[in-house]
Amino acid sequence: MSATDLTALLALGSIALFVVGLKRLSRVRTSRSGNALMASGMLLAVVITLIEVGLVDYRWIVGGLLVGGGIGYAIVARAKATAMPEIVARFNGFGGAASALVALSLFWGVVVEPGRDAVAADLLGATSAVTLVLSVLIGSVTLSGSILAELKLRGTISGDPRIPARSALMLLAVVGGLALGAVAVFGVEDVGVAAGLVIGLVAAALLAGVVLVLPIGGADMPVVISLLNSLSGLAAAATGFALSNELLIIAGTVVGAAGLILTQIMCVAMNRSLLNVLIGGFTETSADHGEYGHVVSADAESASMVLEVAQRVIIVPGYGLAAARAQNAAHDVARALIDRGVDVRFAIHPVAGRMPGHMNVVLAEAEVPYELLFEMSEINQDFGQTDVAIVVGANDVVNPAARNDPSSPIAGMPILDVDSARRVFVIKRSLSPGYAGIKNDLFERDHTVMLFGDAKQMLDDLAGHLQAAPPP
Repeated sequence: MSATDLTALLALGSIALFVVGLKRLSRVRTSRSGNALMASGMLLAVVITLIEVGLVDYRWIVGGLLVGGGIGYAIVARAKATAMPEIVARFNGFGGAASALVALSLFWGVVVEPGRDAVAADLLGATSAVTLVLSVLIGSVTLSGSILAELKLRGTISGDPRIPARSALMLLAVVGGLALGAVAVFGVEDVGVAAGLVIGLVAAALLAGVVLVLPIGGADMPVVISLLNSLSGLAAAATGFALSNELLIIAGTVVGAAGLILTQIMCVAMNRSLLNVLIGGFTETSADHGEYGHVVSADAESASMVLEVAQRVIIVPGYGLAAARAQNAAHDVARALIDRGVDVRFAIHPVAGRMPGHMNVVLAEAEVPYELLFEMSEINQDFGQTDVAIVVGANDVVNPAARNDPSSPIAGMPILDVDSARRVFVIKRSLSPGYAGIKNDLFERDHTVMLFGDAKQMLDDLAGHLQAAPPP
C-alpha cells in the first residue's frame, strides 16, 4: 500500500469516527463515548494533515500535541460542571483563532516570506485567495466574540452596554474587512502593502466580533455560543478550501452544520428568532417587570410535610440550581422521596441552564440516574397527574404567561406546565425576574408556595426533614 493510499484510508477512518461519534452524542448514555470518538477523529485528522502537508517535523507534531493536550486537560480538569458553557465559549474561540492562524500562515508562507512582489491570488490561486480571506474574517470574529461571551457568562462583563450606530458599525467592520482582504489578495503587488491590508482585515474582524456580542445580554449567551460554534466550523471549512484539504472541509462543515442546528433548536425553545437574539429583543421590557401581590411562602419543614404524603413528584431544575451547586442536594431529595416509595422524575427544559444539555451534565455530575431525566416533550403531559412539582432556580421556562398572555414578551415560548401540578414549590432567593425581565404569574397562583433561600441549603433542609420523618 502506497503512502497516498494509507493517508486516504486514515482520512476515511477519521471521517467515520466523526459520523459515529456525532450519532452517539444524540443519546445521554452514549454521549461520553461519542465525544471520545469525535476527539479521536479530530486528533487523527490533525496528524494526517500535518504529515500530508509535509512542512512540519514530527518532533514539532509530538510537541504540539503534548502542549495542546496538556493545556486542554488543565482547563477541563479544574472546571466545574456549571462552567461548561464558558469552557465551550473558550474552545470556540480557540477554534476560530486556529483557523485564522492557519490561513495567515498560508499567506505568510506563499506571499510574504518569499518576498515576491506579485498579486497574491496569482501565487495562491483564486479559490485559495478568496477562502483565505473568509477564514481570517470568520475566525477572527469567532475569537473576539467568544472571549466576550465567556466574560459575560463569568459575570466579568455585566449588563448589555449599548453601542451607538451598532448596525452601521457592524456593517462597516464586515464590509471593510472584506474589502481590505480583497484588495490584499487581488489588488496589490507590493508584498508589504498586502501584509498591512491583511492586518487591517484581522483588526476589522476582531472589532466585528466585539460589536456583535457586547450588547447582547448574558442570558442570551447560550444562543450566541452556539452561533459562534457554527462560525468556528465554517472558518475551519474555509481554511480547508484554502489548503485544498478535503478532511478539514468535511470536519468544518460538520461542526458548522451542527452549530446551526443547535442554534435553531435553542431559538425555537425560546420562541425567538436569531435576529431577535442578536439585536437584544428583551431589552425594552427588562426595566419594568411588574409587582407581585398575593405570594405565599413557607419553610423547608412545612414543605417536607407535604412531600411526605405525595405519590408523584417532578423536580424542575434551572440555572439557579447549577449556580448554587445544588445538584447533589437535589439528588438527595430525590433519593429520600424514592426511599419513601414516591415516583420521582426530573423535567428538563431545552434551555435549562446555560445551553442545551448543560443541566444533564450538571445532574450527571451528581450521579442522578439517566432514567430519572425526562425532556419537556416526554413529561409535560404528566404534570396534571403530579402531586408536587419542585422548581429549583427556574423562571421563564415555567411562566404560564408564555401560554396565557398573547401580549407577553415570551408569548408562545414552549414551557414546562408545572402550574398544572396539584402543588408547586418554587425555590428561589427572591422574586427577581428571569432573562425576559417580566414577573412570573406562577408565583402568585393559589397552589404555589415560595421557598426563599439558597437552593443548596433549602434542598439540604428538605432532604434532612424527609430522612428524619417516620417511614410511610
